[in-house]
Amino acid sequence: MSRVQLPPAEVRYADELAALAASDSASRPEGWNLSPQAVVDFICGSDGVKVGSSKTNAREISEKFVGPRDIVQRCVVTLAGERGLMLVGEPGTAKSMLGELLAVAISGTGSLAVQGTAGTTEDQIRYGWNYAMLLDRGPVREALVPSPVMTAMRDGKVIRFEEITRCLPEVQDALISILSERRLMIPEMDQAGDEQANSIFAAPGFALIATANLRDRGVSEMSAALKRRFNFETIAPIADEVRERELVSIRAAALLAETGSLVAVDRSLVEILVTVFRDLRSGRSDEGWQVTRPSTVMSTAEAVAVATAITRESVFFPSGFDPISRMPGHLLGVVMKDEAKDRERLLAYWDGPVRRRAEDGSPLWKRLVDLRRVLEE
Repeated sequence: MSRVQLPPAEVRYADELAALAASDSASRPEGWNLSPQAVVDFICGSDGVKVGSSKTNAREISEKFVGPRDIVQRCVVTLAGERGLMLVGEPGTAKSMLGELLAVAISGTGSLAVQGTAGTTEDQIRYGWNYAMLLDRGPVREALVPSPVMTAMRDGKVIRFEEITRCLPEVQDALISILSERRLMIPEMDQAGDEQANSIFAAPGFALIATANLRDRGVSEMSAALKRRFNFETIAPIADEVRERELVSIRAAALLAETGSLVAVDRSLVEILVTVFRDLRSGRSDEGWQVTRPSTVMSTAEAVAVATAITRESVFFPSGFDPISRMPGHLLGVVMKDEAKDRERLLAYWDGPVRRRAEDGSPLWKRLVDLRRVLEE
């Protein structure tokens, strides 16, 4: 896995999972690798406390999800109760990451997943057939091509369904009977009403985590029947600016390290970048000034991408490099994704809060005012 661009979470955090498993003496739901408390600790961190069965393998559990701990606890309780878990929120709020971490802590793998698109078919949720074997031997169990959902049911694992609302309603509704009856019918294999022959029953540990973005366009609304099978949890953007700066710095440094760039991320860049993203995201600055929000989503994930790109640029082209001077160009690339008018909104932000802060004497904001021309090119 050393040559993989992004190893799965079960590989990246293998040592932490092993330490938690060795020290986890609490009761756990059938089919779970860790107890509910250990699952929460894996995701939210151990607050500096080392865990493990001995001093030699004890280690601190890192914080992976920046958000209220009680949200993670409710997610764990939902999955332990064999209810579907729906994570909703703005794009870039770490819904997919949270779903993967929950699956890894509970089932040991986050690889069982369905990516929802307009082209997702019911076969990708239920099952398909090896048609050569089907023609030769008929509808036998060996001819089945299981979907990730069927595999999760059979093995008692957590299945992730990303962006479920991008699927057509009739495809979404294939999940209703699975979530309510906990079995998947295979009518082609009906043998005199033998339920064991024509059904896959969910093994203990099976659960489904779905995600949906609140600002997607052209999505398919979920039916009321399907919504009733889920508990909904809204994942909000990071409320604390200091925590968001820390996350951007840490995550950007980690991404750079994965590609062999062991370089520090400029603190001034992160400070001003996070402030700009928070202003444009909320439509209001900390000083109370109104800001016209762009149509695109100014997520923390995008801020991490910008900080990483600028820092990597300093590695490739170090001569006379000024990270602040690169920020407007990268920022324009983030904003100009949906509407041409977003350039005007960004310029209005430059003529408002950016200029006002510069007039208050901040040298960094003065530098940004001087760089306004980059946004006009």
